[in-house]
Parts: sequence; structure tokens; C-alpha cells
Amino acid sequence: MNDSYRRPVSVAGIVLLASMSSLAAGPPDAQELLDAQRKALAVMAVCDGAWRGEATVVQSNGESLKLTQTERVGPFLDGTVRVIEGRGHLGDGSVAFNAFAVISFEPQTGKYSMRSYAQGHAGDFPIELRPDGFTWSIPAGPAVIRYTSTVKDDTWREVGERLVPGQPPRRLFEMTLRRVGPTDWPAAGAVRP
Repeated sequence: MNDSYRRPVSVAGIVLLASMSSLAAGPPDAQELLDAQRKALAVMAVCDGAWRGEATVVQSNGESLKLTQTERVGPFLDGTVRVIEGRGHLGDGSVAFNAFAVISFEPQTGKYSMRSYAQGHAGDFPIELRPDGFTWSIPAGPAVIRYTSTVKDDTWREVGERLVPGQPPRRLFEMTLRRVGPTDWPAAGAVRP
């Protein structure tokens, strides 16, 4: 028999055997996955609570808009995800900006991600967590919009910058918030049996 026929059969056989052995091992243990997610997201506990402060947004026309920014952050699903809601309020108290995000960790890949909803848009974005905060980015054509948050001593500072190769960063957003207290959101108020 010609060797050129044996090689594809051998490779296919190896792939099939590898697939069967991984199926025989079974799916990952749910408790192990939950424990890994809980542990990975524990660093986000520094953000838990209710926050309020000043924010400045550079609008598409180049003008700055001043807002009173509020954020609330809390663990959900027994600490396996973190949720964030942000609101930017105008001087009259009306909401000019509202965003919601879910931060999760995938034990199989070792990566964090954030699913974000804001201004009619939604997306999944990689996020890097640090003991003092986090960084996440949005691709925007040839540019990247990068948000860097630092949370320390009950102060949350976040800067959003537009990064274009070969150009200096352009600041689009800045906020400085103070923790105003704890929150039992989002876990509070669950429907009881």
C-alpha cells in the first residue's frame, strides 16, 4: 500500500483516539470550575459597593461634558461573576449615560472577559485584572479605546484613552469616584421559593 494513503489515516486515527480519550475523561467537574471562577474574581472585591463622583467625557464634537458618575458593583452567582452598572447624570439629575457589564473568568483558557452593554451597543472585551484595578479595551478601526481603572483607599479612578499607532494617546474619559457605601446589589431581592 502507498505511504501517502497511510499518513492521513494514521493522523485521523490519532485525532479520533485523542477525542475519545478526552470524552472518556468526562466534562470538567462543575465544582472545580466554580471554585476557579470564584477565586479568580475575588480580586474584584476591591470594587464592590456603591460609588459616586465626577466624570468628564469628550464628546464627538470635541466638547467636554461634565457628569456626576455613579457605579455599583457586586458579586453574583455565588461570586463566580462580577456585575457593574454605571450611570452618568447631568446637572438636572437625568441619566445621560447608562452601562452594564458582566465580568467573568474562563478556567480552561485562564482569561477574563467583560460583556458590556451601553448606548445601544454590546460587546465582549478582554479584561486584565490587577490587585488595584483593571484594564479593558475596545477595538475601534485602526484605533483602540483603552480604559484603565485603579481602585485604592476607597477611590476609583478611571481614564479612557484613544490609542492610534504613531500618535500620542488622546483622553476621552476620566472619572474619580469615592465609595459611598456597601451594596447588596445584585444578589439582593432574589425570588424566594
